[in-house]
Amino acid sequence: MNCARPLLHAMLALGVALTASGCASEFSKAAPTASPKLSKLGKKSAEERVAVAIYEVSSAVPELQPRGATEMFKTALVKSGQFRVVERAKLNRGVTIEKQMNAAGQTSGGVAQSQLRGAAYLFQVEITEINAGASTRSTGFNIGGLQIGGASNRDQIGLDVSIVDAANGDVVDAVNVRKDIGGGATSVTGIGALASTVLAQKGKVASPYTPEINHQSTRKGSLDAALREALEEAVHLLIERFGS
Repeated sequence: MNCARPLLHAMLALGVALTASGCASEFSKAAPTASPKLSKLGKKSAEERVAVAIYEVSSAVPELQPRGATEMFKTALVKSGQFRVVERAKLNRGVTIEKQMNAAGQTSGGVAQSQLRGAAYLFQVEITEINAGASTRSTGFNIGGLQIGGASNRDQIGLDVSIVDAANGDVVDAVNVRKDIGGGATSVTGIGALASTVLAQKGKVASPYTPEINHQSTRKGSLDAALREALEEAVHLLIERFGS
Protein backbone atom coordinates (compact mmCIF):
# COMPACT_ATOMS: atom_id res chain seq x y z
CA MET A 1 0.00 0.00 0.00
CA ASN A 2 2.95 2.35 0.60
CA CYS A 3 3.84 2.13 -3.08
CA ALA A 4 0.25 2.23 -4.28
CA ARG A 5 -0.66 5.45 -2.48
CA PRO A 6 1.93 7.69 -4.19
CA LEU A 7 1.04 6.03 -7.49
CA LEU A 8 -2.66 6.75 -6.88
CA HIS A 9 -1.87 10.39 -6.15
CA ALA A 10 0.21 10.64 -9.33
CA MET A 11 -2.60 9.11 -11.37
CA LEU A 12 -5.15 11.56 -9.99
CA ALA A 13 -2.80 14.47 -10.67
CA LEU A 14 -2.27 13.24 -14.24
CA GLY A 15 -6.03 12.92 -14.79
CA VAL A 16 -6.68 16.44 -13.51
CA ALA A 17 -3.86 17.83 -15.66
CA LEU A 18 -5.15 16.09 -18.79
CA THR A 19 -8.69 17.33 -18.21
CA ALA A 20 -7.52 20.88 -17.54
CA SER A 21 -5.27 20.93 -20.58
CA GLY A 22 -8.11 19.67 -22.74
CA CYS A 23 -10.43 22.41 -21.49
CA ALA A 24 -7.74 25.01 -21.98
CA SER A 25 -7.13 23.87 -25.54
CA GLU A 26 -10.82 24.30 -26.32
CA PHE A 27 -10.59 27.98 -25.38
CA SER A 28 -7.16 28.64 -26.88
CA LYS A 29 -8.19 27.08 -30.20
CA ALA A 30 -11.48 28.92 -30.53
CA ALA A 31 -12.64 29.95 -34.00
CA PRO A 32 -10.62 32.88 -35.31
CA THR A 33 -12.28 36.23 -35.77
CA ALA A 34 -12.83 37.59 -39.24
CA SER A 35 -9.86 39.13 -41.01
CA PRO A 36 -9.47 42.88 -40.36
CA LYS A 37 -7.73 43.47 -43.70
CA LEU A 38 -10.81 44.96 -45.35
CA SER A 39 -11.17 47.67 -42.75
CA LYS A 40 -7.53 48.70 -43.34
CA LEU A 41 -7.95 49.40 -47.04
CA GLY A 42 -7.80 53.00 -48.19
CA LYS A 43 -11.36 54.26 -48.59
CA LYS A 44 -12.51 55.65 -51.92
CA SER A 45 -14.63 58.78 -52.02
CA ALA A 46 -18.35 58.34 -52.71
CA GLU A 47 -17.88 59.67 -56.24
CA GLU A 48 -15.14 57.12 -56.98
CA ARG A 49 -17.15 54.10 -55.87
CA VAL A 50 -19.09 52.13 -58.47
CA ALA A 51 -22.64 51.24 -57.41
CA VAL A 52 -23.18 47.51 -56.87
CA ALA A 53 -26.10 45.48 -55.58
CA ILE A 54 -26.49 42.04 -54.06
CA TYR A 55 -29.72 40.18 -53.74
CA GLU A 56 -29.85 36.98 -51.68
CA VAL A 57 -26.83 34.71 -51.53
CA SER A 58 -27.67 31.23 -52.80
CA SER A 59 -26.54 28.26 -50.75
CA ALA A 60 -26.29 24.62 -51.76
CA VAL A 61 -25.09 23.83 -48.21
CA PRO A 62 -27.99 23.19 -45.77
CA GLU A 63 -25.87 24.20 -42.76
CA LEU A 64 -25.41 27.74 -44.13
CA GLN A 65 -28.51 29.91 -44.36
CA PRO A 66 -28.73 32.39 -47.28
CA ARG A 67 -29.94 35.33 -45.18
CA GLY A 68 -26.97 35.27 -42.82
CA ALA A 69 -24.53 34.79 -45.71
CA THR A 70 -26.10 37.76 -47.52
CA GLU A 71 -25.53 40.02 -44.53
CA MET A 72 -21.93 38.81 -44.16
CA PHE A 73 -21.22 39.58 -47.82
CA LYS A 74 -22.85 43.00 -47.60
CA THR A 75 -20.82 43.82 -44.48
CA ALA A 76 -17.58 42.78 -46.20
CA LEU A 77 -18.34 44.98 -49.23
CA VAL A 78 -19.16 47.99 -47.06
CA LYS A 79 -16.10 47.47 -44.84
CA SER A 80 -13.86 47.49 -47.88
CA GLY A 81 -14.78 51.10 -48.67
CA GLN A 82 -14.35 50.36 -52.39
CA PHE A 83 -17.96 50.04 -53.56
CA ARG A 84 -21.21 51.97 -53.24
CA VAL A 85 -23.50 49.21 -52.00
CA VAL A 86 -27.18 49.82 -52.76
CA GLU A 87 -29.89 47.99 -50.85
CA ARG A 88 -31.97 45.44 -52.68
CA ALA A 89 -32.60 42.40 -50.47
CA LYS A 90 -34.41 44.36 -47.72
CA LEU A 91 -36.20 47.12 -49.65
CA ASN A 92 -39.62 45.92 -48.53
CA ARG A 93 -38.48 45.90 -44.91
CA GLY A 94 -37.42 49.57 -44.82
CA VAL A 95 -36.89 51.85 -47.81
CA THR A 96 -40.14 51.02 -49.63
CA ILE A 97 -42.19 51.52 -46.47
CA GLU A 98 -40.54 54.92 -45.85
CA LYS A 99 -41.34 56.02 -49.40
CA GLN A 100 -44.94 54.87 -49.08
CA MET A 101 -45.40 56.72 -45.81
CA ASN A 102 -43.89 59.86 -47.34
CA ALA A 103 -46.08 59.62 -50.43
CA ALA A 104 -49.13 59.39 -48.13
CA GLY A 105 -48.07 62.57 -46.35
CA GLN A 106 -47.32 60.77 -43.10
CA THR A 107 -43.68 61.91 -42.96
CA SER A 108 -41.84 65.11 -43.77
CA GLY A 109 -39.39 65.56 -46.62
CA GLY A 110 -39.52 64.37 -50.18
CA VAL A 111 -38.08 60.86 -50.22
CA ALA A 112 -41.12 59.58 -52.13
CA GLN A 113 -40.07 61.68 -55.14
CA SER A 114 -36.44 60.52 -55.06
CA GLN A 115 -35.42 57.63 -57.26
CA LEU A 116 -33.44 54.73 -55.90
CA ARG A 117 -29.84 54.65 -57.03
CA GLY A 118 -29.30 52.24 -59.88
CA ALA A 119 -26.63 49.56 -59.62
CA ALA A 120 -24.05 49.33 -62.36
CA TYR A 121 -23.18 45.74 -61.46
CA LEU A 122 -24.70 42.87 -59.52
CA PHE A 123 -22.60 40.56 -57.37
CA GLN A 124 -24.16 37.11 -57.30
CA VAL A 125 -22.82 34.67 -54.70
CA GLU A 126 -23.36 30.91 -54.66
CA ILE A 127 -22.07 28.79 -51.77
CA THR A 128 -21.31 25.77 -53.90
CA GLU A 129 -19.59 23.17 -51.79
CA ILE A 130 -18.58 21.86 -48.40
CA ASN A 131 -16.04 19.09 -48.49
CA ALA A 132 -16.22 17.23 -45.19
CA GLY A 133 -13.06 15.34 -44.34
CA ALA A 134 -10.93 16.81 -47.11
CA SER A 135 -7.98 15.40 -45.15
CA THR A 136 -7.59 13.46 -41.90
CA ARG A 137 -4.66 12.32 -39.78
CA SER A 138 -4.47 10.22 -36.63
CA THR A 139 -1.72 8.94 -34.35
CA GLY A 140 -1.58 6.91 -31.16
CA PHE A 141 0.56 4.73 -28.94
CA ASN A 142 0.19 2.27 -26.06
CA ILE A 143 2.52 1.94 -23.07
CA GLY A 144 1.67 -0.69 -20.50
CA GLY A 145 -2.05 -0.30 -21.10
CA LEU A 146 -1.97 3.50 -21.27
CA GLN A 147 -3.35 4.56 -24.65
CA ILE A 148 -2.85 8.08 -26.00
CA GLY A 149 -4.28 9.10 -29.34
CA GLY A 150 -4.81 12.20 -31.41
CA ALA A 151 -6.46 13.08 -34.70
CA SER A 152 -6.86 16.12 -36.90
CA ASN A 153 -9.17 16.77 -39.81
CA ARG A 154 -9.63 19.49 -42.39
CA ASP A 155 -12.93 20.34 -44.10
CA GLN A 156 -13.35 22.86 -46.92
CA ILE A 157 -16.03 25.35 -47.88
CA GLY A 158 -16.23 26.85 -51.37
CA LEU A 159 -18.13 29.73 -52.98
CA ASP A 160 -18.37 31.41 -56.38
CA VAL A 161 -19.11 35.08 -57.14
CA SER A 162 -20.28 36.30 -60.54
CA ILE A 163 -20.06 39.94 -61.64
CA VAL A 164 -23.07 40.77 -63.79
CA ASP A 165 -23.47 43.95 -65.86
CA ALA A 166 -26.87 45.31 -64.78
CA ALA A 167 -27.37 47.07 -68.12
CA ASN A 168 -27.21 44.02 -70.36
CA GLY A 169 -26.98 40.95 -68.08
CA ASP A 170 -23.50 39.99 -69.24
CA VAL A 171 -21.39 38.01 -66.77
CA VAL A 172 -18.23 40.06 -67.10
CA ASP A 173 -16.09 38.20 -64.55
CA ALA A 174 -16.17 35.64 -61.73
CA VAL A 175 -14.09 34.62 -58.74
CA ASN A 176 -14.09 31.53 -56.54
CA VAL A 177 -12.75 30.95 -53.04
CA ARG A 178 -12.11 27.89 -50.89
CA LYS A 179 -11.49 28.04 -47.15
CA ASP A 180 -10.28 25.36 -44.74
CA ILE A 181 -12.11 24.46 -41.54
CA GLY A 182 -9.82 22.74 -39.04
CA GLY A 183 -10.68 20.35 -36.25
CA GLY A 184 -9.17 17.66 -34.07
CA ALA A 185 -9.55 15.25 -31.17
CA THR A 186 -7.41 13.85 -28.35
CA SER A 187 -7.98 10.86 -26.09
CA VAL A 188 -6.20 9.28 -23.11
CA THR A 189 -7.37 5.98 -21.63
CA GLY A 190 -5.94 3.15 -19.56
CA ILE A 191 -4.27 5.09 -16.73
CA GLY A 192 -5.49 2.47 -14.27
CA ALA A 193 -4.19 -0.28 -16.52
CA LEU A 194 -0.77 1.38 -16.54
CA ALA A 195 -0.81 1.49 -12.73
CA SER A 196 -1.59 -2.23 -12.61
CA THR A 197 1.25 -2.93 -15.03
CA VAL A 198 3.74 -0.90 -12.96
CA LEU A 199 2.71 -2.64 -9.72
CA ALA A 200 2.83 -6.06 -11.40
CA GLN A 201 6.45 -5.38 -12.36
CA LYS A 202 7.14 -4.87 -8.66
CA GLY A 203 5.37 -8.11 -7.73
CA LYS A 204 2.36 -6.28 -6.30
CA VAL A 205 -1.33 -6.25 -7.10
CA ALA A 206 -3.22 -3.02 -7.68
CA SER A 207 -6.02 -2.13 -5.30
CA PRO A 208 -9.53 -2.82 -6.62
CA TYR A 209 -10.19 0.87 -5.89
CA THR A 210 -7.52 2.03 -8.32
CA PRO A 211 -9.37 4.58 -10.46
CA GLU A 212 -9.54 4.40 -14.22
CA ILE A 213 -9.29 7.88 -15.74
CA ASN A 214 -10.36 8.53 -19.30
CA HIS A 215 -10.03 11.84 -21.09
CA GLN A 216 -11.41 12.84 -24.47
CA SER A 217 -11.70 16.25 -26.14
CA THR A 218 -12.71 17.44 -29.57
CA ARG A 219 -12.34 20.73 -31.41
CA LYS A 220 -14.24 21.88 -34.49
CA GLY A 221 -13.66 25.10 -36.38
CA SER A 222 -16.61 27.45 -36.83
CA LEU A 223 -18.42 27.05 -40.16
CA ASP A 224 -19.78 30.60 -39.91
CA ALA A 225 -16.31 32.03 -39.25
CA ALA A 226 -14.93 30.16 -42.26
CA LEU A 227 -17.78 31.49 -44.41
CA ARG A 228 -17.10 35.07 -43.33
CA GLU A 229 -13.40 34.68 -44.09
CA ALA A 230 -14.22 33.20 -47.50
CA LEU A 231 -16.57 36.10 -48.31
CA GLU A 232 -13.95 38.65 -47.26
CA GLU A 233 -11.39 36.87 -49.42
CA ALA A 234 -13.86 37.04 -52.31
CA VAL A 235 -14.23 40.80 -51.79
CA HIS A 236 -10.43 41.15 -51.97
CA LEU A 237 -10.45 39.32 -55.29
CA LEU A 238 -13.31 41.49 -56.55
CA ILE A 239 -11.32 44.61 -55.68
CA GLU A 240 -8.27 43.29 -57.52
CA ARG A 241 -10.27 42.22 -60.59
CA PHE A 242 -12.92 44.89 -60.71
CA GLY A 243 -12.83 47.54 -57.99
CA SER A 244 -10.13 49.63 -59.60
